[in-house]
Amino acid sequence: MYKLKMFINGEWKDSLNEQKSHIKNPANGTTIAEAPSGNEEDAKMAIDAARRAFDSGIWSDLSAFERASFLYKIADKIEENAAELSKLETENTGKPLKESEYDIADAAGCFRYYAGIVTKPSGQTYHVSDPVQAMVVREPVGVCGLIAPWNFPLLTGAWKIAPALAAGNTIVFKPAEITPVTTYRLFEIMKEVGIPDGVANLVLGGGATVGNEIAESDKVDMVSFTGSTSTGRSIMKSASGNIKNISLELGGKSPNIVFADADFETAVDYALNGIFLNAGQVCNAGSRLLLEESIHDKFIERLIEKAKKIRVGPGDHPSTEMGALVSNEHMNKVLEYIQIGLDEGAKLACGGKRMTNNGLENGYFVEPTIFVDTKPDMRIVQEEIFGPVLIVQKFKGEEEAIQLANDTPYGLAAGVFSQDGAKALRVIKKIKAGITWINAFNLAYNEAPWGGYKQSGIGRGLGTFGLDTFTEVKQININLDVKPTQWFNSLESNMETIAMSNS
Repeated sequence: MYKLKMFINGEWKDSLNEQKSHIKNPANGTTIAEAPSGNEEDAKMAIDAARRAFDSGIWSDLSAFERASFLYKIADKIEENAAELSKLETENTGKPLKESEYDIADAAGCFRYYAGIVTKPSGQTYHVSDPVQAMVVREPVGVCGLIAPWNFPLLTGAWKIAPALAAGNTIVFKPAEITPVTTYRLFEIMKEVGIPDGVANLVLGGGATVGNEIAESDKVDMVSFTGSTSTGRSIMKSASGNIKNISLELGGKSPNIVFADADFETAVDYALNGIFLNAGQVCNAGSRLLLEESIHDKFIERLIEKAKKIRVGPGDHPSTEMGALVSNEHMNKVLEYIQIGLDEGAKLACGGKRMTNNGLENGYFVEPTIFVDTKPDMRIVQEEIFGPVLIVQKFKGEEEAIQLANDTPYGLAAGVFSQDGAKALRVIKKIKAGITWINAFNLAYNEAPWGGYKQSGIGRGLGTFGLDTFTEVKQININLDVKPTQWFNSLESNMETIAMSNS
């Protein structure tokens, strides 16, 4: 069993209250790690360390090339330890090992990407009407509180930590309380490569204590959060105390629109991937499948046929295609939503039950589930379930497809499948979503901005936008004709002239 600690000001620490939490393997319910249950006082220690480190300039005063060298070393270490990290990620989250391997590779790529772009030309110069050299530069925000979700622990951690450090900030990082294992290993790596003390701090604990302290603290200049929309609202309120910068990547109820002229098997394949990848525990999951009426029945028949063949089981089994849900609590929430769907009158086309056969009785497994005959105002259509539950809706044409697609509070992602390129582009441009695909779904790249419209968040991560998120913009004006303005002298002379004329 792994014994985890917090990392504050370059030292490994237990929580001040000495309380512990047990980290479970979702596939079998066994305890795999013991972690400190930090509280507000632990968070304050970490924030103070980050504040001192930033104000000292020990990190922000380094050149971009020097900071990049650390990020390259972190990327190298992640790749060197990829097999171990993938195994840990699967043990802690329940996802198939193949998915964890992709996540770890992407995390290394994220550090390498930001190490590369932070050394490239940036800023602006512009012409003005005076003899002034005018320019814009970007500077680090300061102390950044980073709060990550449980569904992609190391990867979403990298999405925040890499650009924040690249820009010159210091950080206080809080992973999800139930999935801290790979993040702990990441901080071991950061210590190995020599990140200066106080620059990167890790606090383990709950959102109501550690997370709230990070969001409220006047010593924190920015908070970046990924998680539910309801928690995002709380973060916004807490962050308002000192008007700190915020970046929020929140929930989704993303539509996947399939027209009758789509490549049929390709659309079926992506519909499955869009909702059953990571057991549907993906913020941008294609949880609503919008089918053109003329292909609805044929498509559903094929979809059910393939969904029933998905191999569900422990993530460390080579044959597993879909793993467990992250916790017993979350499994029960998903099962409750399935019951809500039945009570609302939706038709259960397949799945809908907990899986307890073939050695799965101690894990948190739910069958791949598909609802048809739904109505737009149903809770299962409007609310994020965050599990392997697909909601199917029908439409007759472009206008109705667009209306249904936009008819939720969310706007994170969307997909359109059609072999008519003009139609696909026409429709995707009408969808209120920040991440979109045509004839694909679930593709994500470090180079591309990540974030949504409406209640799916504020700001963008990844790409150059992700680096900009962790910077402040400053204008600098250099006077090239140094001499007095004589503004007030001129006014004084005018007054004297007026006084003399009056006399």
